[in-house]
Amino acid sequence: MKRLLVYIRRYRFRYVFGIACTLATATLAMVIPLLIRDSINAVQAGRRADLADYAVAMGAAALVMGVVRWFSRFVIFNAGRDIEYDIRNDLFARLVKLGPDFYQRLKTGDLMSRMVNDLNAVRMLVGMGVLTFTNTPVYYIYALAFMASLNARLTIASIAPYAVLLYAMRKLTRALMERSLKVQEGLGAIGAKVQESLAGIHVVKAYALEDHEGRRFRALNDEYNDNGLALARLRGAINPMIRGAIASSVMIVLIYGGSLVMAHRMSIGDLVAFMSYLGQLAWPTTSLGWMLSIYQRGKAAMKRLDEIFEARPTLAVEGPEERLEVAGALEWNRVSFSYFARNGRPSDGGLPYALRNVSVRVEPGEKLAIVGRTGSGKSTMIKMLARLIDPTEGSVTLDGRDIRELPLRALRRTIGVVPQEPTLFSETLARNIAFGRPDATMEQIAAAARIAGLETDLASLPGGFETMVGERGMALSGGQKQRVTIARLLTYDPAVVVLDDALSSVDTETERAVLGSLSESVRGRTTIVVAHRASTVRDADQIIVLEDGEIAERGTHGELMARRGIYSELFQRQLLEEELERY
Repeated sequence: MKRLLVYIRRYRFRYVFGIACTLATATLAMVIPLLIRDSINAVQAGRRADLADYAVAMGAAALVMGVVRWFSRFVIFNAGRDIEYDIRNDLFARLVKLGPDFYQRLKTGDLMSRMVNDLNAVRMLVGMGVLTFTNTPVYYIYALAFMASLNARLTIASIAPYAVLLYAMRKLTRALMERSLKVQEGLGAIGAKVQESLAGIHVVKAYALEDHEGRRFRALNDEYNDNGLALARLRGAINPMIRGAIASSVMIVLIYGGSLVMAHRMSIGDLVAFMSYLGQLAWPTTSLGWMLSIYQRGKAAMKRLDEIFEARPTLAVEGPEERLEVAGALEWNRVSFSYFARNGRPSDGGLPYALRNVSVRVEPGEKLAIVGRTGSGKSTMIKMLARLIDPTEGSVTLDGRDIRELPLRALRRTIGVVPQEPTLFSETLARNIAFGRPDATMEQIAAAARIAGLETDLASLPGGFETMVGERGMALSGGQKQRVTIARLLTYDPAVVVLDDALSSVDTETERAVLGSLSESVRGRTTIVVAHRASTVRDADQIIVLEDGEIAERGTHGELMARRGIYSELFQRQLLEEELERY
């Protein structure tokens, strides 16, 4: 909750004004029962002329009170929405800085639930909650003070049920917190499951697992429903307790206060005023349970949001964004990596390395090809260039400098990576191509699309470059998506080009054509190509073959073919596959 106070302090002047209006509203509310008392006393005394004055005074007080109350709600509620706006912006800024390890731990649906449902709970806390927290004690203090001025003993007797109620509320507070947290966590789990199932709906249908997924969702929904009902039962118990306390208090006033009036120790006007003040305690008391619920839900929500705020990026992203002036010499120097490493060392000697003792140097302007079977460590090598991961042992250098010493933003603007899995956004085709360079002209976008082999596909798209590609590019085929990401790279125009199996979803002929056009565009730049087809990398200056995380072979295409090793075997097999594809 300390973090929330930081946001509240930003709008402290608005809160001060809003609370001042709340105090003014309460003050005016307390004047009206006195005017009612004086009116009744005037009637009893036969002073009818004074009734008009009292009526005008009550009307004026009610009118001003209504205007001031509107201001108090307007100012405080708007401050709450502004805080929600600020927190949402800060949350998103934090999320985009966090590394892959964070997203391996928390699911997308759960994060969405925190960004929407938990933030709504926080907004209620800093909006309606603040207003209620102010109103309740102010009304109690004011009303009890006026009631005591009318009759102290009657006041003590009438608030006895409230003391019992406050004691019971204190016992229920912790249970409210625990159950609210379980409900919000359950909502996050449901959101994560829905997102996961819908994202993989094609797989679900392909394996005919609709019923299975439905059962898994139903189990989560049942748990969420059970927790929600438990919370509802707790909240449901609060309201009867409050109403019981109010009814008990009214009964005490009627019996005890009525006896005082009959004994001529209290006037009827004073008793009516006393009852009016007691009535003004009804709403603050009724809202007490709701206030506790808002507080506990907001506290639980802020606890879940703090988990995001307190997460630290594994890599510092601050620093200049300008691209580095580089020649483009890259080197992996005795690099080893384990996905199970902690503090730079494998957490268990028995756990596997994805890479082991890899050393390779690429001169400026050269083309390095990395080939190997699935799981040999090709993508792991590539991830290190953009520092999505860092070596467990050894170092990766750019122009002789360890890339861990370079500003991360500048490094990533210098090295352009086309990942193995293409990621498109629910935007137009043009905006997806220009994603890395939003100021790109249509001429630059069209040129990049032509080199990426998208020219023919554009004719079949209903809106050309303005075609909406859908969520994750669902309107495009796998090969089209990969070529869009290559066009994105060309528009980005990096100094070092990295293609991580970027054309695995297209046929061999298309891959050769695209790589041929691409080679002309990136000529003179250091280029790293990862390919599952050895036949498409024969023009590389240097080829390395990975096997079980180690370099098994290295050399040019001709040298590796002459050795008749792993590369030669892969090449011959792929030639046979290409021949079979033609028939």
